Amino acid sequence: MNAPVNIQIIGEEVAIAWDDGTESFFTFERLRAASPSASNQGERDIFGNQYGGDGPRRFPGVQVVGWERVGNYAIRFDFSDGHRTGLYSFDYLRGLK
Repeated sequence: MNAPVNIQIIGEEVAIAWDDGTESFFTFERLRAASPSASNQGERDIFGNQYGGDGPRRFPGVQVVGWERVGNYAIRFDFSDGHRTGLYSFDYLRGLK
């Protein structure tokens, strides 16, 4: 698993430099729409019923206002709309296009 060595806001994007030398760039709206939180993606109970995940898929004007590294596996972003519950694993971030 690759880990970020540097995270910066550049214009309207979050730039992440990874320990293998690659870089990723994500617009704020893309990160917000891709939040892996239960409120954004939904979650299933033991019977397979889907709950949540019915929020907007577009977030025009949202900004990343902060972030925090969570352990050795994820980043939690703080968004200007108050969302801050999604934990973006390093592998998940590397897979975002």
